[in-house]
Amino acid sequence: MTITFIGHGYVGLVTASVFADLGNTVWVIGHTKEKIENLKKGKLPIYEPGLEEIVKRNYAAKRLLFTLEYKEAIPASDVVFIAVGTPPKTTGEADLAAVFEVARKIGENMEGYTVVVTKSTVPAGTNKTTWEIINKAKPIGATFDVASVPEFLREGQAISDTLRPDRIVIGTNSKDAEKLLVELHKSIDGVFVLTNIETAEMIKYAANSFLATKISFANAIAYLSELTGADGLRVLEAVGLDKRVGSQFLSAGAGYGGSCFPKDVKAMIAIAKKTGYDFLLLKNVEEINRQATERITQKAKKLLGGDMKGKSVGILGLSFKPNTDDMRDAPSIVVINRLQLQGARIKAYDPIAMDNAKKILKNVDFHLDSYSVAKGSDILIIMTEWNEFRQLDLVKIKKQMKKPVLLDGRNIYDPRELREMGFIYTGVGR
Repeated sequence: MTITFIGHGYVGLVTASVFADLGNTVWVIGHTKEKIENLKKGKLPIYEPGLEEIVKRNYAAKRLLFTLEYKEAIPASDVVFIAVGTPPKTTGEADLAAVFEVARKIGENMEGYTVVVTKSTVPAGTNKTTWEIINKAKPIGATFDVASVPEFLREGQAISDTLRPDRIVIGTNSKDAEKLLVELHKSIDGVFVLTNIETAEMIKYAANSFLATKISFANAIAYLSELTGADGLRVLEAVGLDKRVGSQFLSAGAGYGGSCFPKDVKAMIAIAKKTGYDFLLLKNVEEINRQATERITQKAKKLLGGDMKGKSVGILGLSFKPNTDDMRDAPSIVVINRLQLQGARIKAYDPIAMDNAKKILKNVDFHLDSYSVAKGSDILIIMTEWNEFRQLDLVKIKKQMKKPVLLDGRNIYDPRELREMGFIYTGVGR
């Protein structure tokens, strides 16, 4: 098939590259000339393990094509995917301006029959508006159907998630569109969930809201365990062994962040509000997550005697999770900003995300490795569980530090081992 993706972020570029690798001709439409030219040269705007090789291989094979022009890609496409951002408004609602603008341009350039698929995360009812926009803009003779095929990609594992998803959700009110989309996804190893458009739109928000709830539940249990003297990690481990619960996303830490959970929880609350339902559960999920991040700064202050002024704080890990350079809503941003307000001097290192971090964080001394961050630091805080932090030479780290104080915001170390080495150690829920 010939297909088009509009948008070259995590969802658009990864999914487009995988479909090209499966033998389809895939166009990717962008709106920034510099980014499109860089993509043609193999320079990606995002970091995702394994993606660069797939992009270069399929671009060289002329299966993956990049353009700024809708008229170059849309007329020949059987399926067009909308994969643009839907950031939160100040109200928490999803900003759908980019989706609707793209829909208009698709309509203006269609020829023959086209299935227009929204892959962006959008609230129920969005595709009805998309249909109206396309129908108004399309030329005489062009026909189309709309569908919702939400993505469930985890940054850092996006390629495997695209090829081997738990489920492939296809929402459409057209049997022709459903048949075409099932055919397109036949090489993808996942269970098909075929439903109407509104259900597909809601599934993504429901899934992310539930996962965010599990994380906040874990952080609430961890905090309660600290207050009662229980070992929160053992509590959560035992709970996760129940097959009805599962252990994934049941880890305590510095809170969730990223491009999905924060905005999708906010959007779900806003969707509920429009219907007259006060989604108190998700409001508390947000509040518990805020508290989990705030408690990292409180613990740091307590470990250093209650005064952060002039203290040297080393931060290991900046991205919201490992194996990505994504800094969107990363807990590290909140922690660093709060520590700076209390007078701390910040040194930081991240294996991948430092270029993006430098655009966001001010007055931070960025270093090229963990050991130079540790040198002269009064405290070291683990904010992202990158694998390279798990195997640090802790003897060397201790010698480098002004004070051997380690705040493990992701619980990657054994408390007993660290304390036996002479560290003043604190984790989350321990």
